[in-house]
Amino acid sequence: MKTRFPRTFLPSLLCLGLLWSGQALAQQAAPASAPLPEWDKLTPQQRETLIAPLRDRWNSDPGSRPRMLEHGRRWQQMTPEQRAQARRGMHRFEHMNPEQRDRARALFLRMREMPPEQREKLREDWKKMTPEQRRAWLEQHRPKDDAPRP
Repeated sequence: MKTRFPRTFLPSLLCLGLLWSGQALAQQAAPASAPLPEWDKLTPQQRETLIAPLRDRWNSDPGSRPRMLEHGRRWQQMTPEQRAQARRGMHRFEHMNPEQRDRARALFLRMREMPPEQREKLREDWKKMTPEQRRAWLEQHRPKDDAPRP
């Protein structure tokens, strides 16, 4: 029997691995008070410590490679503020219960299809909605491939 992990397991594991490797890198590279060098000044061992978790994920899941590459391209094009916002969103998502994650996915997928003006209007309306109105909106705008949940 094959074990199936939640969709967020691998990204969470990758982030955790990078955090651990970053801590190990910081401990190897310099005292805590000294700033870490730029990428080009890292030793090959330090670079390997940072890259290994991503390489393992890349090799173990060939079907995810196009998505991983696209995520990397999008990340490089983001401003520092956009990256910080993305990190906050990932952190918030990781701490949601399964029902909240389902609602967040449905809202994200729906908003992704909207033009920017409609998206902004929905954000404004969403803030004003009660929890019951939000649930009703999500039921009404459920993604086509998503079956209703009990």
